[in-house]
This record gives sequence, C-alpha cells and structure tokens, in this order.
Amino acid sequence: MAKLVYGLSQSLDGYVDHMKLGPPVPAAFRHFIEQVRGLAGIIYGRRMYEIMRYWDEDLPDWDAEDRDFAVAWRSQPKWVVSRSLKSVGPNATLVADDFEKEIRRLKAELAGEIHVAGPVLAQSLTEAGLIDEYQLYLRPVVLGGGQPFFAGPRPPLHLVASDLIADDLIRLTYVPQTETLPRLRPLPLVAVPFDANLRGDRIDSLCRARFL
Repeated sequence: MAKLVYGLSQSLDGYVDHMKLGPPVPAAFRHFIEQVRGLAGIIYGRRMYEIMRYWDEDLPDWDAEDRDFAVAWRSQPKWVVSRSLKSVGPNATLVADDFEKEIRRLKAELAGEIHVAGPVLAQSLTEAGLIDEYQLYLRPVVLGGGQPFFAGPRPPLHLVASDLIADDLIRLTYVPQTETLPRLRPLPLVAVPFDANLRGDRIDSLCRARFL
C-alpha cells in the first residue's frame, strides 16, 4: 500500500508562493531531484500541474541539474485532478470525477510514496483522511501573504522528524494525530483549617490525607 505525502516549500509564515520564494540552493535542488526519482507517482491539482509543465520540454538555458530534474519528473506517472482541463500531457492521467475513489485505489494498488502537490487538493484529501504524512520545507523568508500551505483548518498533527536539507532549508515531517491525549482530571480544592500552632509538616500531612 502506498503512502500519500503532501509537501511543499514555504515561507516561515506558511505561504507557498514559489515565485517569491525563488529557486532552491543547489544542495536543496539535488535533494528534490533524488526525491522525485524515488516516487511512485505524483497527484496534482490543475494549477500546480500547469506550473510544473514547465519541465515538459528542455530549454536552452538549463544546466545539468535542471535537465536531471526534468528527466526524473517526466518519468513519474502523474494524475491530475481537474474538471476544467480536457487533456493532460505525457505520462499523465486526467481524473475528472470521484477523485477520492481513484486516489484510494492508487493507494491500495501501488507501493512507495505518492506525492500530492497543491494546497487546495491537499485540503480536500486531508478532509477525506487520505494524507498519511505532511512535509513542510521551511525557507528563511517571510512573505506576509499569498497561498497558505494549509488551504483550510490545520488538522491535528504530530511531529515525527526534523531534517536540515540545506543551509537555508529545514524539513519538518508530521503525521496525523490519531491518539486522543488523556484529559487531566482537576485536583479537588481542599480547605485546610487555619491553626497558627500547626507546624509545616503537620499541614503537609493534613493536605495529603484530604487527597487520598
């Protein structure tokens, strides 16, 4: 069974505008190349898929790492959740109806990690209880506004790992909080009769007796 992972780079205040964040440093870019190579596939919303189609065809100003990422990205199967698109590019499948059912099928039939790209789509999958892991890649910038990583209320999460990926990139890994934390029972209020002749150890014993 595959694991569904939602992860994006974001600012310290939680926004995912890739144009304002700028390109990753070389060490971080190499991390993403290796990550994409190891995936079982990628699920996109329409807007994120249209952004990522930048990698469909080589450009003359690309360096070796750009080409490496493009090759890795093109090799991965992609599913695009959209009712407005009529067609998608190479190695991609359009999912127009009942996308929750299709993604449940993918999770059941595939192995490894399937990545989810796009905050709005990720929110829908979060509400359906389908996302198994959240990867927050923090960049040391503050944007002050834009598209937030969580498009809706943040789900209850539990931090399981933190990794320094590059000098300016930290990854925080969370999983959904499934355990209900025990509620603390309030201690009863105890009225201790005041007696100026009571010693401290006697008062302590009185208090202990009332709580037993």
